[in-house]
Amino acid sequence: MVELLPSILSADFARLGDEVHAAELGGGTTIHVDVMDGHFVPNLTLGPPVVKSLRRVTDLPLDCHMMIENPDEFVEPFADAGANWMSVHYEACRHLHRSLELIAHHGMKPGVVINPATPVDLLIPILGMVHHVLVMSVNPGFGGQSFIPYSLNKLRRLKELRQELGLSYRIEVDGGVGHDTVARVVEAGAELLVAGSAVFADGQPEQDARALLKAAQQAAKQVPEGAGRDRGPSARKQKVRSLSR
Repeated sequence: MVELLPSILSADFARLGDEVHAAELGGGTTIHVDVMDGHFVPNLTLGPPVVKSLRRVTDLPLDCHMMIENPDEFVEPFADAGANWMSVHYEACRHLHRSLELIAHHGMKPGVVINPATPVDLLIPILGMVHHVLVMSVNPGFGGQSFIPYSLNKLRRLKELRQELGLSYRIEVDGGVGHDTVARVVEAGAELLVAGSAVFADGQPEQDARALLKAAQQAAKQVPEGAGRDRGPSARKQKVRSLSR
């Protein structure tokens, strides 16, 4: 099932509670929160106090995307502030397994993120630990960027691996998701669609969220039933053996 995750990076922060409420009315099921430190990415956004404020105005899950160095230091503060999901970058974590365990220990659903230049297969050892895998389809740091087309291959690969390895992680995509790209990302395998500008930029988040979600749902209906389905136990075992070499 495809879901829309409105990203508050593009919202009007002077009316943040109202903006989130409108996006929820438009069909948003999780609020995406971009956390940037000005070091890992060239931008600075928000911290636990904003998450704590968001927690007071919505019951939706808060999906914190940690675009920061040393994310382990901030796991507990964000958990205490009310975050429900937390994803960390493969590129930022020296000990990724430990970071994911720490997130789960603090009661949040752990996710892993990869930048455009990072191959999906590097994640194979930890895919069984995560609730979601986030594919960055733009370079992280700023909203309003253009979608990078080869991200579609990453989404397809994640869908293939999930079937072949018998896992259940969700596939999330962030960057350039709008009416011109949503059908392609859904057909490639994305289920959790992060959208900022497409929801908030025109100042009518309820209507724009609803329209984008409708387009995503229509695209999902066009995906052939069983597309990407497991090719059977023998094929799966052979593939797992090859991946572990």
